[in-house]
Amino acid sequence: MSRVLRVLVIVLTLGVLLAGCGGQKSLLGKPAPGFQFQGPGGQPVSLSDLQGSPVLLNFWATTCPPCRMEMPYLQQIWEGWQGKGLVLLAINIMESSSDVEGFMQSQGLSFPVLLDSAGAIAGQYGIQYIPTTFFIDSEGIIQEVKVGAFQSMAEIEDSLSRLINVPSD
Repeated sequence: MSRVLRVLVIVLTLGVLLAGCGGQKSLLGKPAPGFQFQGPGGQPVSLSDLQGSPVLLNFWATTCPPCRMEMPYLQQIWEGWQGKGLVLLAINIMESSSDVEGFMQSQGLSFPVLLDSAGAIAGQYGIQYIPTTFFIDSEGIIQEVKVGAFQSMAEIEDSLSRLINVPSD
């Protein structure tokens, strides 16, 4: 199956699965849906383990041009905001680890990427379009949702400043 056809099948499948969901906006002000992932040392980590830290949760795919466009901004956020307590989690939807690793290396990106191979986490968050980013406060409550690509680092920092209550640099 060609790569384009494979992507089309994935997008259509996600659309059908998520068509009945209330969408991301219905999650505003509510606790972020929990999920578990493998930490850097291979140990299981759950989203609830991150309570006490604000989280920027970004859903994306390497085949999505707007996602690719915003990746350098996320890298800059990763480098500049870790010291302010931010946890950045980029969740790649339904792609192979080799595709994701190759993309990350080719672009010089080093922030953590989780693989949602079956689209289960995306389903919990009602993802209909990518990129979609959730800003989750230190209590685990979704404070803001951004559907679509960020156009600048300042746009991300504006949301983070409200979330973390730290002036941007």
